[in-house]
Parts: sequence; C-alpha cells; structure tokens
Amino acid sequence: MLEKLLAEIRSGGTFETGVLAAKLGTTPALVEAMLDHLQRAGQLHPYETCGDACGGCSLKKECKAHPINVVRLWQG
Repeated sequence: MLEKLLAEIRSGGTFETGVLAAKLGTTPALVEAMLDHLQRAGQLHPYETCGDACGGCSLKKECKAHPINVVRLWQG
C-alpha cells in the first residue's frame, strides 16, 4: 500500500488525506501514518510554507485555502 500511496502522490495533483484514503480503500489516519513513514524513510519531502512569497508557485491556491500549518503538501 505504501507503493500505491507514493505512486498517487508522484502522479501529480493535490490530494487531501481523505481523498487519498478513499483511493486506497483505507482511513485518513492510516494515510497520515504512511505519509509520516515515507517522510522518515526519505521517500517524500514536505513543502515548506512560504507565507506571502508564493508568487508563481503552482501550489499557492492550496496553501491560501487553508490556515498555515494545516495543509501538508508533499513532493516525491
């Protein structure tokens, strides 16, 4: 299941944990645990929030839609 999660993230797009959980047929809590594991293993790297310096960032819509530190964005 870790490989499927990693493939979903690497395929592009932005997914909330609930969406990823539905795609994988599991719970958001398990997706969070898998994301944490993949980060510790060096397979994923979180995007850092950049405040107002997002200018041309393709993810700025996701960041601005939620309060800081609520959205976790990943790159694989």
